[in-house]
Amino acid sequence: MKSYTDQIGNTIALNKTPKRIISLVPSQTELLFDLGLEESIVGITKFCVHPYHFKVTKKIIGGTKKVHYEKIRLLNPDIIIANKEENTREIVEELQKIAPVWTSDIKTLDDNKAMISEFGKMFNCRTEAANLNQKIDFALNDFLSFVSQRKVQKAAYFIWKNPYMVAGSDNFINEMLTLNNFQNIYANKGRYPEIEIKKMRLEGDPDLVFLSSEPFPFKEEDAFEIGRFTHHAKTVFVDGEMFSWYGSRILKAFEYFKQLHRRIG
Repeated sequence: MKSYTDQIGNTIALNKTPKRIISLVPSQTELLFDLGLEESIVGITKFCVHPYHFKVTKKIIGGTKKVHYEKIRLLNPDIIIANKEENTREIVEELQKIAPVWTSDIKTLDDNKAMISEFGKMFNCRTEAANLNQKIDFALNDFLSFVSQRKVQKAAYFIWKNPYMVAGSDNFINEMLTLNNFQNIYANKGRYPEIEIKKMRLEGDPDLVFLSSEPFPFKEEDAFEIGRFTHHAKTVFVDGEMFSWYGSRILKAFEYFKQLHRRIG
């Protein structure tokens, strides 16, 4: 019997390497796949869109905020992988009655690296996990060299409309903004604050307004509306997966960020 402590402090005990995994988090589903665990994944959410073929080869057990407990129970999982931000405490507590639940809490690149290493131990893929972390470290160092030549710019990162909501601090999006030399003007307002766009000039007057592709599908008229309340901010549509997905997605994100910097000049 081996014990593992997750990133919110819960300890789970496993008497063997899990062979039936349910993932409740899209980015962690992608990570499990990239660690070579495709055959062990038996259940995913409807939002787990990478890899694409999983939507027809794996059992869909609901969304991230609403899961079908009976479907999960019938899959007889050895372990369920959750996330503090994506899944509610109530969901996790209910799922603990079915199988051990390992919950991540990813706010920094170090948190992400620790999760990958822990997956390597739990799922007996230490070599794959170590190799992935080495690739991420190499790509990160390369990107830091690239971005060191870029000036700091003030930014606002929008995730929702009606009401307008932005990424604040204490989350992975803010970590990615900081990594890119984007100074988040709403970093002092909590994790995902509601804001009044009419006050943007007073609250930081960003050089850049990012409109994320998820979870809200912003349109051109939204860019025009928000842009009216800045002095001369450049409004940019960005791939939300690259800013908010952790796990192995970060490898693709570094190259995306380079292209983004070249777009905005």
